[in-house]
Amino acid sequence: MRPLLVPCAVAAVLAAAPAPAQPEPDALKKAVTLYASFDEHVQADVAGGGKMLNTRFNHPSRPGTFLVEPGFNDNVFHVARGRGVAGGGALEVTDVLPRNGRVFFPARGNLAYDPKGWGGALSVWCQTDPNTSLKTSFCDPVQITEKGANNGGLWFDFNDAKPRDLRHGAFPAVPAGQKGVGEDDPKAPLVRVPRVAWKLGDWHHVVLSWSGFDTGKADAVSQLYIDGRLIGEVRDRAIAMNWDIDRTGIYVAVSYIGLMDELALFRRPLTAAEVKELRERPGLLK
Repeated sequence: MRPLLVPCAVAAVLAAAPAPAQPEPDALKKAVTLYASFDEHVQADVAGGGKMLNTRFNHPSRPGTFLVEPGFNDNVFHVARGRGVAGGGALEVTDVLPRNGRVFFPARGNLAYDPKGWGGALSVWCQTDPNTSLKTSFCDPVQITEKGANNGGLWFDFNDAKPRDLRHGAFPAVPAGQKGVGEDDPKAPLVRVPRVAWKLGDWHHVVLSWSGFDTGKADAVSQLYIDGRLIGEVRDRAIAMNWDIDRTGIYVAVSYIGLMDELALFRRPLTAAEVKELRERPGLLK
C-alpha cells in the first residue's frame, strides 16, 4: 500500500492537536466504594461499609427464607498466595457450599445506590474454565441483588449451555403480583457471549458499568466489557432495582470454582479509557 501523504498545512495541524486525555489513577481510586485485593486476607481492603464476608444459606425447614452467618468457610475460600493477577494473592474457591450457600459483602456503604437515580461500575479478574471446572448448572462470579437474579439483579454468569455462555443481566425489580421477564425471552435485559472458551491459567478481566438506574426514565444503560473491550450493553430501558439496601448483598463467587482477584466497585460509571487502564494495569488500585 502506498504511504499516506499529508499536505504540510494539515500535518502541522495534526502535530499540534492534543493527545487524547489519559485516565487519572487517583480519580479511579477516589471513585472506589469497595476494593478487595485478596493479597493477604479474604476480605475487603477498602470499604465504605462492611469489609467482611458473610454467608447466606437456604433455611433448612422454611422454603424461601434464609439464614445468614458471619464469616465464611475457609476450607472453600482462601488466599492463594503469589498467584494473583497483580503479583500478590488471589481468592481461590475450591468447592460449592451446601444448602445453596453463597458469600457476600453487605451493600450498604459498599455500593453507591440511590433510589432516586444512580450509576456505578464493577471490575474483577477471573481465572477458571467454565466448561470443566464448575460443578453446577449456573455460576455467578458476581451477583448484586436483594431478591433474586431476575428480580432487581445486576450480574454476570455462566449458564447451562454446552459449551457455556457468559451473560450479563440487568433485571429490574418485579412489582408485586406481576411476573418478570424470563432469561430466555428475546426481550430480556441480557448481553449474551456464546461459547466462552476460557482456560485455566488464563486471567480475564470483566467490567460492568451502568448508569440511569432507578430514575423512572427509559434511558438506563448497563455495559459489559471483557478484557478491555466493550462486548455489548443493555440500554434504553427503565431499570429500577428498588432495593432495600440493608437486605441487599454483593454476592461473590456463587457456585464459582477457580481464582478471582482485584474486585472493585465504583461510585460512578467508568469510561472506556478507564476500563482499558484497569485491564493494562491490574494492580492499579493497590
